[in-house]
Amino acid sequence: MDNSSAQTLPAIRRTVSLNAPIDKVWKAVATADGIAAWFMPNDFQPVLGYEFHLNAGPFGMSPCKVTELDPPNRLTFNWGKDWSLTFELVAEGDATTTFTLIHDGWDPNKVTEFGQTHAEVRERMAGGWAGIGTKLAEYVAQS
Repeated sequence: MDNSSAQTLPAIRRTVSLNAPIDKVWKAVATADGIAAWFMPNDFQPVLGYEFHLNAGPFGMSPCKVTELDPPNRLTFNWGKDWSLTFELVAEGDATTTFTLIHDGWDPNKVTEFGQTHAEVRERMAGGWAGIGTKLAEYVAQS
């Protein structure tokens, strides 16, 4: 019997409705300046296969690589050695966009390069992602 499905932790998913057209939200989630404003400083470029870094503060520079790019609907990148981060956008008329963040790749049997289990980091990240919609909404409203 294959127990692989029992050996994973669920992806973190956060969905928010933003009062902005999809192109404006895309600029907030698929440009270096936009990502820095609501998430982390970075040297991102919206190019498939592009390798960049997120400045994770006390954890240093996290290597990333763009693995999916479908403007203005979807961006996925590998984050560190184990995780993926996806931003999905869906236009809801001309002035509203549904934004979904998916943070995946959690494995209860793995430990990060910082000596923390995925379960520990996932719990902390789930709490951090809970407020991300507010930060993104504020940035989109100001930009």
